[in-house]
Amino acid sequence: MSSRTVERSRFGIYGGRFVPESLIPACEDVERAFTEAWHDPVFRDRLAEILSVYAGRPTPLTPALRLSAELGVTLLLKREDLAHTGSHKINNVLGQALLAQRMGKARLIAETGAGSHGVATATAGALLGMATTVFMGERDIERQQLNVFRMRTLGAEVIPVSTGSRTLKDACTEALRHWVTAVDDSHYCLGSVMGPHPYPWMVREFQRVIGDEARSQVTAVPDYVVACVGGGSNAAGTFAGFLDTSARLIGVEAEGGAAVTAGSDGILHGFRTRVLQDADGQIAEAHSIAPGLDYPGVGPEHAHFASTGQARYVTVGDTDVVAAVHRLARTEGIICALESAHAVAWLINAAASGEVPAGATVLLTLSGRGDKDMATLMELA
Repeated sequence: MSSRTVERSRFGIYGGRFVPESLIPACEDVERAFTEAWHDPVFRDRLAEILSVYAGRPTPLTPALRLSAELGVTLLLKREDLAHTGSHKINNVLGQALLAQRMGKARLIAETGAGSHGVATATAGALLGMATTVFMGERDIERQQLNVFRMRTLGAEVIPVSTGSRTLKDACTEALRHWVTAVDDSHYCLGSVMGPHPYPWMVREFQRVIGDEARSQVTAVPDYVVACVGGGSNAAGTFAGFLDTSARLIGVEAEGGAAVTAGSDGILHGFRTRVLQDADGQIAEAHSIAPGLDYPGVGPEHAHFASTGQARYVTVGDTDVVAAVHRLARTEGIICALESAHAVAWLINAAASGEVPAGATVLLTLSGRGDKDMATLMELA
């Protein structure tokens, strides 16, 4: 392994590639193909074009005027909910799908929790004429039936996962197992900044369009840059645009799935990171009202940021999250995803307590729209 590969594969002590020997050549193929593609102007131009004319980039930076007035801050919303398919997931998926096509693969494999990544993958598969198979936990299928129907409408095969907690963790496990049997003609389109190298690095690079756009859209560096964190792709992409600034980076985890703040070092799904686990090293179940944050680990770059203090990670509970969805909807006419509402909820609480001082400028990424969560919200009404 070259020194450059080691540099990209690790974030401090986190990251790496801990997979069965049978998957190492596949990971190496993806790394080699991505490295070449990312330095190829033709590939970069094609991706930029498709993000523009198909995915709707750049997404706007929307001043939240009424909520800002209530909180005493200047709140700017990076609107990934307005990207095609309704979330930031399309940025990474279009990049990986174009890469898979470049590699001569005919099929995409994906895992999904909230369904947003599955919908994005099914969308890219339909656009590029690639077969798509999505693994999804049975519990998530039950609470995200709209997204399951969307995936199937787009032509994807959705495979229920009945093992373990029947959520995102188990969908990831089954997708990786399946990839072992299908590496010749299939690409595993992993949905977040997690998994074995090169995925955390590659997905971060595909998602950095969020932060790069936001940096160009602000007139001055914000005091805070805030995003929700499960695996952490929308936050990693957002933070990438502000790492060299004075902005305070805040990642907001689900209280019941807080791998950074409540976890310990371990290995999960082929990478070293912060993981929720018991004293014997067994993976503990995560819980969140937001299925996209219902994951017991976190991307290795976030674990590294937390260890160095480059970013701060905080938690909010389900009750505050639901209240934040309603408050944003009634002040700004924006119904955000439950995942995104974690970031909104933290800001509401932090402004009320004085943790975020009056007059501060806050850039907050809305990672997705809330259509998929209507059934959950209706049950709680």
